[in-house]
Amino acid sequence: MADVLVVDDDHTVREVVVSYLRANGHRVVDVADGESALAAQRAHPADLVVLDLMLPGLDGLEVCRRLRQAGDVPIIMLTARGAETDRVVGLRIGADDYVTKPFSPRELVLRVDSVLRRARPPADSGPVVLTDGGLVLDGASRVATLDGETLALTLREFDLLGFLLAHPGVAWSREDLLREVWGWSFGDQSTVTVHVRRLREKVEPDPTHPRRLVTVWGVGYRWETP
Repeated sequence: MADVLVVDDDHTVREVVVSYLRANGHRVVDVADGESALAAQRAHPADLVVLDLMLPGLDGLEVCRRLRQAGDVPIIMLTARGAETDRVVGLRIGADDYVTKPFSPRELVLRVDSVLRRARPPADSGPVVLTDGGLVLDGASRVATLDGETLALTLREFDLLGFLLAHPGVAWSREDLLREVWGWSFGDQSTVTVHVRRLREKVEPDPTHPRRLVTVWGVGYRWETP
């Protein structure tokens, strides 16, 4: 259970989002504009904010900037804009995830839970430090190193690496990884392919002939240990 702040000027959207989040066990406060969102967050800090980009007065991008200046509350941008440039802007200024209208309320709930898990890993999530030879992943500090050098990993790359390190020798399909790492019950599986390729470029001596993050033909991917 978490405290979630929903910010959207569309009453119907707020009503649907709030009902689904509450049904999933979350406590929810909803507001219709940016100034009210900032005031609500100051009065009773939420664990996560679902924030529409197109708001009257103070728009969602500015609200996101101000929330980021005030703290590190996770933010999911919710907007009718589907352009790649809008997604990039939202993520660059500090949003943790991005959902485009029209959307599935169930998908949004999964995204909320996924972001909350990444922000606050449960106490029983397994060992804090995972190792594989010279590769060390520290879940508490969210830092990964290879032969003493810090790896520049994105949030998703870190989570993907941590999941694979925690389950060596197991073959996972792209659908499995979307569910386990992204928290999505459906979505574009090419997202996994892209992240695997980027991760290989950072952990493999020769990414074109991977020895750690290997392809299992007809299935997906497997992490091999020495």
